[in-house]
Amino acid sequence: MYYFVKRLIDIVVSLLVIIVFLPLLIPIFIALKLTDEGEIFYGQERVGYRNKRFKIWKFATMLKNSPNIGTGDITLRNDPRVTKVGKFLRITKLNELPQVFNVLFGDMSLVGPRPLMPVSFEYYPKEVQALVYNSIPGITGIGSLVFRDEEKLVSEQKEMSHRDFYRERIYPYKGQLEMWYQIHKSLITDFIIIFLTAYSIVSKQNKLVYHFFKDLPPYPFN
Repeated sequence: MYYFVKRLIDIVVSLLVIIVFLPLLIPIFIALKLTDEGEIFYGQERVGYRNKRFKIWKFATMLKNSPNIGTGDITLRNDPRVTKVGKFLRITKLNELPQVFNVLFGDMSLVGPRPLMPVSFEYYPKEVQALVYNSIPGITGIGSLVFRDEEKLVSEQKEMSHRDFYRERIYPYKGQLEMWYQIHKSLITDFIIIFLTAYSIVSKQNKLVYHFFKDLPPYPFN
């Protein structure tokens, strides 16, 4: 019943979002087309449900050749590869809006483990890789919520290389969070995650997630 109701909610909400945000989509299309490099959408291969690959869609926010420039697949705070319009879209999270079409077509859900690039997926411990996508990946989720300002965290740490920091610190903890979600997933959990995600857009520094979910694995970063 949980999966049926969740899929029904995904379809209804994604259709409503498309309708409601249609007036906003047109100015974004124009702004992206007339500025920077003229690209509107960016499709990228991600690992999805049952570890099958699919293409996730976002508004283009970075230079076309960004994977081959600078830090490659790692995006930092104030990354010079992010375009002017892209910076605004990323701050407001509007760059994620095209993913409602992924939700509508069933590749993603509103809430679930964040779909990773294959190279990042390999950073998860093997036991996490085997189980994390037993749930359909989501636009938001417990990992996305806790790491809502991930770029800042990675940019400011000085202990190791950015890639080693992801491999040795971020993904082991993300894996714990996603395993927590596998145990606690429910419509109530999903609704709370959606509420906290919306709230975190206006208040990035809040720690409400640990207030609502008191049994989360302890946050390992100061």
